[in-house]
Amino acid sequence: MEIVNKEFDNGKPFDFGKTSADYAKYRDIYPPQFYGKLVELGIGVAGQQALDLGTGTGVLPRNMYRFGATWTGTDISGNQIRYARGLTEKAGMKIAYTVSSAEELSFPPASFDVVTACQCFMYFDKAVIVPKIHRWLKRGGHFAVLFMAWLPAESEIAAKTEELVLKYNPDWNGARWQRSPVTFPDWAEPYFELEHALGFDIPVTFSREGWHGRIKACRGIGASSLGAEQIAAWEREHRAYLATLPETFSILHYATILNLRKKEAGV
Repeated sequence: MEIVNKEFDNGKPFDFGKTSADYAKYRDIYPPQFYGKLVELGIGVAGQQALDLGTGTGVLPRNMYRFGATWTGTDISGNQIRYARGLTEKAGMKIAYTVSSAEELSFPPASFDVVTACQCFMYFDKAVIVPKIHRWLKRGGHFAVLFMAWLPAESEIAAKTEELVLKYNPDWNGARWQRSPVTFPDWAEPYFELEHALGFDIPVTFSREGWHGRIKACRGIGASSLGAEQIAAWEREHRAYLATLPETFSILHYATILNLRKKEAGV
């Protein structure tokens, strides 16, 4: 399903469902350290009912499954959920999936101990979804906003790749990411208290093919409104650049975890 948001790419439509095959193959990249941090914070552990918004191909619930929570994943894209279900079934896991925009979801009050939004919360209408998340959470429940991005200022490979994406899609505004402090946001104050605000570096190892697929599955290329010929031209140029690199390499990423606890009074 196409999404149009004036805050992204000059309002040009994007649809991650168009890139689900690449997304499923190449975007399962969060290192063990990332999931370990969540477990340390008591997120997605045994005995919990957990909801993952914007789940895509189910990357977060599938990787957190071994820690014992019961997961539900939702996404606006039917194609993303189709791949999520296939990967989950292949792995012998039991995860419930629903196709819906986050804003249109409906769950009974106090349905979940944990709600997560990984790499997607910036796309949601906070005025609609934040009060809903508060209602869906049980007493003392947690809402975790998660993000991880490469740092082009500290990786020549990431910087060169961004240059090539912008050559073909100059409206893409996902480039030039930098570290920024994780703070308690204004939208959260009426509904949540701050439990943890973490930011930490994570090196991620890629093969040449893995990095190419990761970028093709991003909003700037495969999920964008670029035509097939433009995407093919980008692929040729990017592969030619990657051929000059070692077969494997590490790219430094910056990960953030905003862990919020449900506020029980004053709402």
